[in-house]
Amino acid sequence: QVQLVESGGGLVQPGGSLRLSCRASGFIFENYGMEWYRQSPGKERELVARISPHGHDINYADSVKGRFTISRDDAQNTVFLQMNSLKPEDTAVYRCKRERRFAGIDYWGQGTQVTVSS
Repeated sequence: QVQLVESGGGLVQPGGSLRLSCRASGFIFENYGMEWYRQSPGKERELVARISPHGHDINYADSVKGRFTISRDDAQNTVFLQMNSLKPEDTAVYRCKRERRFAGIDYWGQGTQVTVSS
């Protein structure tokens, strides 16, 4: 079965950094693009970053461009999100998702909380 498990969230001060991880199992990881989303109370879900198979193409939301970096390690079946220069408005639950292809199913991780506060 497909499983996605996030880790690395926590409490950090403004200007600080966190590195999120999402370990995948149950499918051929290297054949799929992977995505990071976030959602906070009162706001719509936002696509933060996307990475294609083998990392050939990468896209970021304007709100995080220049501060966040998405990467993947296919040998570990893991996608990462390095978050630098964090702001209070980055506070959210962060979830990873496998890309949807061929009218397939959306698979989500359980989410990890990121709180940016002094």
